[in-house]
Amino acid sequence: MPKLIVSIDGVVIKEVTLAKDRTTLGRRPYNDIVVDNLAISGEHAVLHMIGGDVYLEDLNSTNGTYVNGRPIKKQALEQNDVIEVGKYKVRYVAGSGAADASVATRAVVPPAPSGPIPLSSAPTVQAPLGGGTAGVAVIRVLSGSGAGRELSLQKVVTTIGKPGVAVAAVTRRLHGYVVAPIDGGTALNGEPLGSEAVALQDGDVLELGGTRMQFVVS
Repeated sequence: MPKLIVSIDGVVIKEVTLAKDRTTLGRRPYNDIVVDNLAISGEHAVLHMIGGDVYLEDLNSTNGTYVNGRPIKKQALEQNDVIEVGKYKVRYVAGSGAADASVATRAVVPPAPSGPIPLSSAPTVQAPLGGGTAGVAVIRVLSGSGAGRELSLQKVVTTIGKPGVAVAAVTRRLHGYVVAPIDGGTALNGEPLGSEAVALQDGDVLELGGTRMQFVVS
């Protein structure tokens, strides 16, 4: 299982195993991870575990949440990413069972543009793909203002949708692609997605906030 190693001034003060779908971090005693320091908001951040992936979300904290020195609002975590809250540093360890730890790279999601398809700025990874997918796939927009646009899924994690309405993450793995909802509702071929990541097949249709998109293997 993935875990967090919490330290301050280089001294490890606790280790936390992520065993729940939703793990909260903050100063208040009801959080799953309690950091009793005035620099930490009462409800500072939350970690979402979806399948083998972990996403960190800042809960509009006063002093912000940083990953590898950069402020974030919502981001997929990768092996050895360092989360900074106040003076505390929290190292993310994916664990031996986490998917694709051997090819993971840091995926940073900057503030999203206003268009219908915001995407992450994670570095491209030329991971070998197995029998499930023959090559790099694309997301083709079928409706809305971006109809006809294609988005190449070369990165480890690509976010699609519109913040505040519906956002999902498409993750590139060794043997293909999976999709998981992050915020709001996402439908796959007309059926709502649950909390677990689902494998994508050529021709699958996603719908987020009224915008229809098709997964196409190029």
